[in-house]
Amino acid sequence: MAQIETKQEIGKPEMGPEGRPGIAGGKLRRWLIPLIVLVIVAGLLIFGIRSRVDAAAALRAATVQAAVPSVSVVLPKRTAPTQEINLPGNIQPFISSPIYARTDGYLKKWYFDIGAHVKTGDLLAVIQTPEVDQQLSQARSTLATAQANLELAQITRDRYEGLLKKRAVSQQDVDNAVGSYRANAAVVEADKASVERYQALVSFEKVYAPFDGVIIARNTDIGDLINSGSSTAQKTDLFDMVQPGVLRVYVNVPEEYSRGVKPGEATADVVLAEFPGEQFPGKLVRTANAINGTTRTLLTEVDVQNPKGTLLSGSYAEVHLKIPGQVPTYMLPVNTLIFRSSKLQVGVVKDGKTELKSVTPGHDFGAEIEIVAGLNADDQVVINPPDSLVSGQEVKIVQATLPGDSK
Repeated sequence: MAQIETKQEIGKPEMGPEGRPGIAGGKLRRWLIPLIVLVIVAGLLIFGIRSRVDAAAALRAATVQAAVPSVSVVLPKRTAPTQEINLPGNIQPFISSPIYARTDGYLKKWYFDIGAHVKTGDLLAVIQTPEVDQQLSQARSTLATAQANLELAQITRDRYEGLLKKRAVSQQDVDNAVGSYRANAAVVEADKASVERYQALVSFEKVYAPFDGVIIARNTDIGDLINSGSSTAQKTDLFDMVQPGVLRVYVNVPEEYSRGVKPGEATADVVLAEFPGEQFPGKLVRTANAINGTTRTLLTEVDVQNPKGTLLSGSYAEVHLKIPGQVPTYMLPVNTLIFRSSKLQVGVVKDGKTELKSVTPGHDFGAEIEIVAGLNADDQVVINPPDSLVSGQEVKIVQATLPGDSK
């Protein structure tokens, strides 16, 4: 029993004479409370410092993240292999000709008026030429006189040549007779030419259609004085004719498109305001092969078949030219361009960093611009780039627009 009691008393504090704890137990209690308070204060301090360190780290990370600018990008849109341009054009007939008089006189009669369809060789008008008729009659009389003189000179020459064989005349007389014959023969030839000339002028009294076509103007009437231009007076334009079966449409193509405008390669459609929704196919047949130094354009001819005369010559048309592309090009919004003093650039995002690329612009279409050099199909181009954008700058993509996305 004594041993059991001893074990029970081992854990108890040493008691004083009055039953209170001893000196050793009091000291332990006095140190234990401050120690606990110190631990608590140290824990709170450590927790506060740790919180501040974490908050500072988070702030630094947020600051770094905020310092990275956010950008929107767009991928270049490849242009179509065939480019279509719309240009104004003037429709002209395949053949257009004024009909002039070739002899002087008065208009006796005309047979066709404006809008008439005529065939080659149709009689258009008759000119009365009394002066020419008189000149022809005089020329014929002169020719007859010359021919009579020639016959006499021939008889004389033959007679003298016969007498010379009998030595009845001198050689000089024979030479004179032969010379007279030759002179009269030359006069006859000249008079024949004069007669033929007046015969031709008389034949011009009748005016014929030179080709199948339409009369678009009649500029004289019966009794009008006709002048062929043989004098200083202005020539008389009797009729104006056109051949509208095939129409020529002349287009001035800007210089930058001239490389693609080649006969047999480029195609064209003609559109007129009076035929809404309808297109007339044409064929590019020839160009001037030279740039106009004033307008910087290439004159181009497009032929359009017009067998029924649907299209009218002289009309204004809009020509849709489909020109094959020479090199692959891309389209970009104009708000992707960076205008620097040295060159035109765009910002491209690659591996999270920007790269400034110099580009060569093509045609400006307002909201979009063509880039002919300096871009690749997979380049992510920055939209609305800031003026401070430089190569190597880290950025964050927040929105990417692909070609064909609705705006």
